[in-house]
Amino acid sequence: MQGPRVDFDLRWQPGGGEGLAQHGPGLRVLVVVAFRFFRLTLRGRDPACPFRPSHGDPRVSSRTIRMNDAVDAYLRRVSLRETDVQRRLREETASLEYAGMQICPEQGQLMRMLAGLVGAQRAIEVGVFTGYSALCVALALPERGELVACDVNEEWTAIARRYWAEAGVASRIRLHLAPALETLDALIHDGRGGEFDIAFIDADKTSYHAYYERCLELLRPGGLVLVDNVLWSGKVADDDDRSEDTVALRDFNARLRVDTRIELCMLPVGDGLTIARKLVG
Repeated sequence: MQGPRVDFDLRWQPGGGEGLAQHGPGLRVLVVVAFRFFRLTLRGRDPACPFRPSHGDPRVSSRTIRMNDAVDAYLRRVSLRETDVQRRLREETASLEYAGMQICPEQGQLMRMLAGLVGAQRAIEVGVFTGYSALCVALALPERGELVACDVNEEWTAIARRYWAEAGVASRIRLHLAPALETLDALIHDGRGGEFDIAFIDADKTSYHAYYERCLELLRPGGLVLVDNVLWSGKVADDDDRSEDTVALRDFNARLRVDTRIELCMLPVGDGLTIARKLVG
């Protein structure tokens, strides 16, 4: 079946084209020919043109590819770059009861790259678990960099401390075993607003908005807030799911969509990763 016709009227209008006249009739003819060629192309008459709609061509996609186990394994095989310490931390975490709280390694690699791209020297993490994400970001920080890590679980963060020390980044990470809002509010009270370069939020979902507001205040203009689990295994798209965490995430995503203080991107990485860049002003 033929696709819908896309047509534009690119004919010369009376009085139009004076700007081209000074360059001579040859240039004007060339432009007219180019416009007419493009017009015919949009009608679908030239299958060789890259601007032609694909009409179901499987080689062309306007949607993110759906990952299966084979594609996931290929992605990691050809692109994942983990240190031995990172790999062993991830493997130990996989044996725990709540292993599903661990971010995927390609997300950690993306976070490390983003920290490097913004030239991060100071970072915040809300929700540490066994320390894999903090390790990824800390590896991108300079030797005298600072990562303020917020968590309340001593057992899980004890694992984190071991691997941070082994990786040589323990001196860059300040772990606060206290409710994250207390730690973030203390930083703000101490006048550290606008000092941090990147923040990662991966903790209790009902407090996401409160964490986000504090982190945004602590970030410098151009700094990044990364937020995990924003797709929540697809539950946010299920209007029938009215569970507390799902509703909180759905509301959080909707708020960020209209937040004019940030530049926004949501990626289907891991369980969904939002990247918000703080704008100037």
